[in-house]
Amino acid sequence: MSTQPVVLITGALTGIGRAIALAYARDKARVVVSGRRDEAGRALADELRELGAEAEYVHADVSQEDEVHTLVEHTLARFGRLDIAVNAAGTEGEAGPITELTPERYTAVFDANVLGTLLAMKHELRAMTAQGSGSIVNISSTMGSRGAPNVSLYVASKHAVEGLTKSAALEAAPFGVRVNAVAPGPVQTAMLDRFTPNPERKAALLAGVPLKRAGNPEEIADAVRFVGSEQASFMTGEILRVNGGRTAA
Repeated sequence: MSTQPVVLITGALTGIGRAIALAYARDKARVVVSGRRDEAGRALADELRELGAEAEYVHADVSQEDEVHTLVEHTLARFGRLDIAVNAAGTEGEAGPITELTPERYTAVFDANVLGTLLAMKHELRAMTAQGSGSIVNISSTMGSRGAPNVSLYVASKHAVEGLTKSAALEAAPFGVRVNAVAPGPVQTAMLDRFTPNPERKAALLAGVPLKRAGNPEEIADAVRFVGSEQASFMTGEILRVNGGRTAA
């Protein structure tokens, strides 16, 4: 029987989520990845297997509870347990001042970032508390602890993710389950390119990072692997900020 951990990753098809999946595959973990683009998902699963992981792709929209439930149940049926869950699915939404926001734009962001995290934890925690162990890592953002103009919905959603993380940690602790979050700063992904659509805006953003650069997805994946592992066994309800010093001041 394999002793390698069973890892479930939502939002695994691009950016940080993809880097996390590749990192666990290199560790030879047993990995289930999910997303909404099936061709890309199957291709990722093949890539993870080439790295030596047992890997599967399961279609799941995290804002749909039946799909999240099926995702977790499939993981349990395939591997018999769930050791680490990384909730990376999310969206930045459409930028704009508060005076121009609409209920539809609110729903688009909060369904993905907040409801998706909530539903994922609901079903992941049911599995983990039943087995008496497990670790959940949610993906927040530097903006989960500060404000920013014209991206208020994204900011508010990541504040909510951090609140959910802390509350879930308190509920899960008596069962031997840990819940934490990793909060990246600017990371070189397609999302960063959408946030900063021209070189001038990107340069202005990175000027506010003490290390004077964007992070890379692999650096965030390393942080997630640490937080999810037994090396962080006395850590729960915490937000690990990996942002080049952006929130130090």
